[in-house]
Amino acid sequence: MENNQRILLAEDEPKLGQVIQEELNRQGYQADVAYDGLVAEKLFKQHNYALVVLDVNLPYKNGLALCKEFREINKNVPIIMLTALGELQDKMDAFNFGADDYIVKPFHFDELMARIKVFIKRSDTGTDIAEKIVVGDLEIDMENKTVTRAGKVINLTAKEFALLVLLSRSKGKVISKADILEKVWDLSFDTGTNTIEVYISFLRNKIDKPFGSKLIHTKPGFGYYVKETPIS
Repeated sequence: MENNQRILLAEDEPKLGQVIQEELNRQGYQADVAYDGLVAEKLFKQHNYALVVLDVNLPYKNGLALCKEFREINKNVPIIMLTALGELQDKMDAFNFGADDYIVKPFHFDELMARIKVFIKRSDTGTDIAEKIVVGDLEIDMENKTVTRAGKVINLTAKEFALLVLLSRSKGKVISKADILEKVWDLSFDTGTNTIEVYISFLRNKIDKPFGSKLIHTKPGFGYYVKETPIS
């Protein structure tokens, strides 16, 4: 298998970094490994990467700082955080800085590879239809990947955008967590994390909190949906 995609892996554990690099190379990707944050920063500015895997605890410059910097340089490159920190606040910090996914050590190696392939595949296909999705005063421009509400531009990460599109296209239909995992994360199994809840929380903070009515709703025990709520 030959791929042109280049992947940056920033991991300060040499053995783990080498194992991941070798597997990525076997899969046909070009994998560069940086064992500290400064080298990762230099490599990112030198090459056009299809995906980045960042450990949080890197020497000289940590993964969160790099994630924020990389996201400012390139808003579309998928970024997966790989870290031993598993607290909810750590995940929220990573998503706030622009991460698309978060895997806690120790992890299943196959899961990391599966998630990498999902992001690479999604970046390659470019199958989004040039359309606009409108729910109340919320407008999603699929062609330009922009979101506005009441005329105000709302900045979303790639994953937040995908989740909002899934919910908004369903026009009030409740989407289960299992369906969200499958359609947004391309996973057919529950990883046991609360990633979906974190993403819903971030969407609510951006889409609902600054405005007068809620669009994102929860049906307890069933899932989530987007629907315009009349202001009484």
